[in-house]
Amino acid sequence: MALADFFKGVDINSEVENCKKTEGAVLLDVRSADEYKNGHIPRSINVPVDEIQNVVSVIPDKNTPIFAYCLSGGRAGKAVKEMQTLGYTDVKNIGGISKYTGIKE
Repeated sequence: MALADFFKGVDINSEVENCKKTEGAVLLDVRSADEYKNGHIPRSINVPVDEIQNVVSVIPDKNTPIFAYCLSGGRAGKAVKEMQTLGYTDVKNIGGISKYTGIKE
């Protein structure tokens, strides 16, 4: 990996494709319920970062591959850290929907 690639960050578009290819994976939108209603990535589920402790009732298997996103990536990073604290083993911050180029629901 080149140094420029390191600073480029995560590409949400390729990560959404990775999520689709990963068996049992969950695409998790951690924005507010209102933000989610106003447009989200198809097949994503919404657990707002401020309620992330409730993820246990939505995704009980802590080994589930989880691809988390928000608007720009900041809240997703916070959610990933909290989920790791809760015992989730395969969680990833894939950045922000603001850079998503696919169709939104």
